[in-house]
Amino acid sequence: MNGTDGWGFARSKPDGAADGVVNGAADGRDRAARAVDRPVRTARPANAPECAPHGPDDPRRTARAALTRVIEPGDETAGRWLREMGPVALWRALSGDADPPEGAGRDKVAGLRQRAARADPAADLAAVAALGGRFICPGEEEWPGQLDDLGDGRPIGLWVRGTANLRLWALRSVAIVGARACTEYGAHLAATLGAGLADRGWTVVSGAAYGVDGAAHRGALAADGATVAVLASGVDHAYPRGHTELIGRVAQQGLVAAELPPGDHPTRSRFIQRNRVIAALTRGTVVVEAELRSGSLVTARRALDLGRFTMGVPGPVTSGLSAGVHQLLRGEAAVVTDADEVIELVGSIGDLAPERRGPTLARDLLDPVAARVLEALPARGGTDAPYLARESGTPRDVTQGKLFELQTLGFVQRCGDRWELVRRAEPTRDSRRGGT
Repeated sequence: MNGTDGWGFARSKPDGAADGVVNGAADGRDRAARAVDRPVRTARPANAPECAPHGPDDPRRTARAALTRVIEPGDETAGRWLREMGPVALWRALSGDADPPEGAGRDKVAGLRQRAARADPAADLAAVAALGGRFICPGEEEWPGQLDDLGDGRPIGLWVRGTANLRLWALRSVAIVGARACTEYGAHLAATLGAGLADRGWTVVSGAAYGVDGAAHRGALAADGATVAVLASGVDHAYPRGHTELIGRVAQQGLVAAELPPGDHPTRSRFIQRNRVIAALTRGTVVVEAELRSGSLVTARRALDLGRFTMGVPGPVTSGLSAGVHQLLRGEAAVVTDADEVIELVGSIGDLAPERRGPTLARDLLDPVAARVLEALPARGGTDAPYLARESGTPRDVTQGKLFELQTLGFVQRCGDRWELVRRAEPTRDSRRGGT
């Protein structure tokens, strides 16, 4: 076709074409033209596996970058087209340089072509590179393979800021999500979990939102650990604005990732679709405080659907902010209270949480015979050694010896021929408690 190269990117603006005309070359496509200039090649068969793009000038990378500007995250119909046609052929179809995908609705194609007219993949790739970031495509070395579990809803690619390797960090990662308007209890638990997981070498993944998300990131950062923020906007568009500094710190110490190209803004549906990436990227999801209609429950249930571990931190039964977590715990989610219990679920064999026990009391250290003699003593008043020998089923001479041991340890006292329990000092009604 006149005005396009072999990959479907416009070389120049045709004469008489108006700005924004779908089948013409709009300004955005003029700029996209300069991103790729390759000779015509034979199209890839629809069902042939796509090789991973290599190098910044690979037309498949440029096409995928352009498609992130055109296709909404999680669009499974477009994802099927991408799987069947490949990124270059789909870009040509949606930019108007080829027939639309087979079976595609007219209105859907028209809407996507309007978006394609403003796509500028070269500018987007340059913008993320200026931030020290990059664009990662499926099949590449840094691509987290677990995202492929999303099927046709898999991200077209990921825009990433930060120097770490996303695939390696995602191998040992846990998502911590929860209420934006969380309580002090929820913020404290999220930060403690984030710090505990990071301190044990696990990556903390969340969405950089107010409340639980932000607390989890801060906990990981405070522990000098790894954390990944998955945004519902472009990686250069900090949202919420109040977390601009936090997201910047995450980009420096960890990673910031997004499906949307630089400069794009969040919407309600994009937040929901962002949650599926968090669920798929990690080994498990922990929910800390969530109402019954919380978006965090969407993440947790998506994690369940994907076969990931789903966990919840219980809260007060009277708190509406914990109602969603408790509903989740009545299903297939597991109760966790700290990082050790999370790692016991998501970690390798042998990553066991320490045994939970109450405080050790002095009488717990007594040998069984001494414990039987002590139990035989009445709660009030005293008794003699022969009685204690009978009640404890112990020979009299052994009983006498154990009583002297118990006396030395401060459990009993002798009053003539009788033995009685030592009364522990008890606080009086007017005594102060709790150090006040």
